[in-house]
Amino acid sequence: MSGPVPAPVPTSDALETPAAGVRPSRARGRYRGIHKRPSPWLVILGSLLILVFFTFPYVLMVISSLKSQGDIMKIPPDYLPSEPVWSNYLTVWGSNVAPGRALLATTVIAVGATLLVLVVATPAAYYVARFRFRGRLPFLLIVLITQMLQPTVLAVGLYQEFVGWRGQLVWGALILINAAFNLSFAIWIMQAFFASVPKEVEEAALIDGVGRLQALFRIALPLVWPGIVTAIVFVFVNTWNEYAAAFVLVQDPALQPLTVAMPRFLGLYVRDWQYLFTTALVAIVPVIILFGFIEKRLIGGLTAGSVK
Repeated sequence: MSGPVPAPVPTSDALETPAAGVRPSRARGRYRGIHKRPSPWLVILGSLLILVFFTFPYVLMVISSLKSQGDIMKIPPDYLPSEPVWSNYLTVWGSNVAPGRALLATTVIAVGATLLVLVVATPAAYYVARFRFRGRLPFLLIVLITQMLQPTVLAVGLYQEFVGWRGQLVWGALILINAAFNLSFAIWIMQAFFASVPKEVEEAALIDGVGRLQALFRIALPLVWPGIVTAIVFVFVNTWNEYAAAFVLVQDPALQPLTVAMPRFLGLYVRDWQYLFTTALVAIVPVIILFGFIEKRLIGGLTAGSVK
């Protein structure tokens, strides 16, 4: 008596056979398009267009900073100055706007707010990512809701709260305000990075006798540096560009940051646009330097999780 006949093993030709009702040519064409790469010339052309689109405003700013008042007000305007006026930078630096003092004020406020956010957001994000406590979701939602409020909406309340802060104490008020308005984003993004670190790595360290605080600084923080750098850039740039709270609170011209000091070049009867462009260039140089130092880690933080 013969045994059961084994099922035939599918061959490579059978595996490549298209499904019923699908023509072979159409099936091959369907999968062929998945691996088709665009032309290198199209990639180069698209990259050049993107580069020109994003760099053109900065190039125009540099050119305008070298124009004279007559070239700026000329109708129709000329893109290139008739003669570069390099003395605009010296004129701006010695003007009543004093970009040096304003740059110092902006730097103190931005660095102070960034450090304060890191000190508060790091343990908060770590605790939220590692522990499941009662009210965790409402806490995260409340943190997210605070991101919807801006200093412009709360200008009157902020003025009443810090009206008595005079002198350089007003910089402390701006540090607290900017830290409060950027804290929610830092907590959200950093807790996502802490949650991506396997718990087993820290548990192994805890078994070896490392404390929870040491596990945070020695184990977790080195693994979430991209997220920390992303939070640093976000908080620093937002504080650097903040205008509403600084305009309301800082009345002394010697203590005003760059965002408040720059519009003083635009008077009621005289508008020195060339000096405004020159000061704007001075304002973006520290941000460019910051991006140059942390570019690699920033890209790693923005693309984390995109590839498995």
